Amino acid sequence: MNIEWEKLGFEFMPTRSNIRFHYANGAWDEGKLCNDYNVTMSVAANVLHYGQAIFEGLKAFRCKDGKIRVFRPEENGKRMCDSAKRLMMPEFPVENFVEAVKRVVADNADYVPPYGTGGSLYIRPVMFGTSPQIGVNASFEYEFVIMVMPVGAYYKGGIKPVDAMVERKYDRAAPHGTGTIKAAGNYAASLLPYHTAKHEYHCPISLFLDPATHTYVDEFNTSNFLAVTKDGKYVTSLSDSILPSVTNKSLMQVAQDLGMPAERRKIKLEEVYEFAEIAACGTAVVLTPVGRLLDNGKFFDFGLTEIGPQLKKLYDRLTGIQYGEVEDTHNWMVEVPEK
Repeated sequence: MNIEWEKLGFEFMPTRSNIRFHYANGAWDEGKLCNDYNVTMSVAANVLHYGQAIFEGLKAFRCKDGKIRVFRPEENGKRMCDSAKRLMMPEFPVENFVEAVKRVVADNADYVPPYGTGGSLYIRPVMFGTSPQIGVNASFEYEFVIMVMPVGAYYKGGIKPVDAMVERKYDRAAPHGTGTIKAAGNYAASLLPYHTAKHEYHCPISLFLDPATHTYVDEFNTSNFLAVTKDGKYVTSLSDSILPSVTNKSLMQVAQDLGMPAERRKIKLEEVYEFAEIAACGTAVVLTPVGRLLDNGKFFDFGLTEIGPQLKKLYDRLTGIQYGEVEDTHNWMVEVPEK
């Protein structure tokens, strides 16, 4: 293995192993570590026709003390159970989820980027229905796979604000649909508007509005929406069609730890232009600050060429906890014993 840690991007890389579990006859098996990255299934597999597929994203870090720790795996395990229930898939118990994550991370410990490189080990659990069937119904068998891969610092050379576009033509999810779970289909629905925003308007992220009235902020195509008001308050969207982000939940707590009031509420689009700082937040990047927002052909400039001061405090505190540089007072980091 010869990895140039400082040159890593955010992309797939096969590692020593992934871990796989099979569900049949009403139960999950014990799982096994596997070095094959291919999956064989019937062309009539449920996932290919009826879309029973859910996934998660989380990270492991080589901390300042040299130990490997995973950030809040229980939260991802809980969210995956919620996703499974919504799509009529078997739940994978949270405690088993955490142990499976630890097991595959330990087997790939030498792929965790060294402390100081800004990298981490990205963990991608995915579950999908595999039984061959033509009638519309839930699958009878499932595969649950957790793969891991080293990824680099998302921002090389510092965090810079990006342009974002308000999406008015398309919705990411339907009212009372699957927007609150991490279903693969939600992301497929966002691909065309994302492509349009990026290639026609040069905006790397797009902001979706609530699908019922198109008056309230929902979330970005990549992750949740958050803002800092001019009086220093942390605000994020309240909606029944957005994903409950583990990163957003953690940042809200960090904000309160730093003395910032934090609230989750409905946010009218017009109000966004009154905020001091806005950002997208998620596992891959933690924070993506937005410098300009394009709506109906006109840009609104927030006047920031660098990440705003309040977002910078939030980013530094959360990443400090993840890398073991700041005390983990909430016990978010789960240690992975190495072999």
